[in-house]
Amino acid sequence: MKKYNEVLEKYHLKPKKIEYKGKAVIVYTDEGNYVIKEIGREDKNEIFEYLKSRNFSYYPEATLERDADYEIVPYIEGSHIPEDQKMFDLVDLLSLLHSKTTHYSEVTEDDYKEIYEDVKGNIEHLRTYYTDQITLVETKIFMSPSEYLLALNITKILSALYYAEAEIESWYEMIKEKRTMRRVVLHNNLSLDHFIRNEKSYFINWKKSKIDIPIFDFYKLYKRHGLDFDFYELLAYYEKKYPLQDEERKLLFILMALPDKLEERESEYARCKMISEKIDFLYKTEFIISPYNTEKGKENDAHEEK
Repeated sequence: MKKYNEVLEKYHLKPKKIEYKGKAVIVYTDEGNYVIKEIGREDKNEIFEYLKSRNFSYYPEATLERDADYEIVPYIEGSHIPEDQKMFDLVDLLSLLHSKTTHYSEVTEDDYKEIYEDVKGNIEHLRTYYTDQITLVETKIFMSPSEYLLALNITKILSALYYAEAEIESWYEMIKEKRTMRRVVLHNNLSLDHFIRNEKSYFINWKKSKIDIPIFDFYKLYKRHGLDFDFYELLAYYEKKYPLQDEERKLLFILMALPDKLEERESEYARCKMISEKIDFLYKTEFIISPYNTEKGKENDAHEEK
């Protein structure tokens, strides 16, 4: 608290009340309410200046000078709306962020090859990991419930890896001759906790923002909230406002299809729940991806008939 007191004194803020929410401190004063959050040494002023130049102002703008270590912005109270609606509002703002900041940069084959090799390496790592996991389970005379659950679903996990492996080869064939790449500003830390809907929508907590290809925002949002919302409809809504290029969508589906490694859990119940959720993610991803692949297959068949 000592450091925060120094910040308050620096800007002559006299708090009536102080409230802690995660890593943020909300300070209530007679002059207004503020959020003070430690942001580290990386300065994001350049991102905000770029957003402003692109007429994107959907972030709490600092009314006080940004400190080297702290961000001080007005506190905005979010409206109480259903979470399903809030998620659609978030995706709506995400599509606007990407539309406003789209630009193309020249790249070499090595830029695409780096993505290809990273994904290939991750697939090989996951295949080795899960092969080792099931090999160990199969040595047991009596399986625990979580081990049995893994054994029942190992084919689904390995199938997802085979799909990703085939698709990354197809993706690389699509793009290896391209010499431009579409880039946008990524918020890079999206969740419902980092979105506020009031009379206006806001993204907060921009400390991880960067410039990169557009799919990573949607991918990370899916990994964080995939089991909570209808992401098939959310993706369709996003693409209605900001259509993905074929190679972008293919890479997004590859990343979505990759199973996460198993985390340690203290109880057998918690381990069963964790494995079950990971399997549910694989089925949900398949549900999202399959219609796109089916539609693509129909287009290819029609083209061959001609």
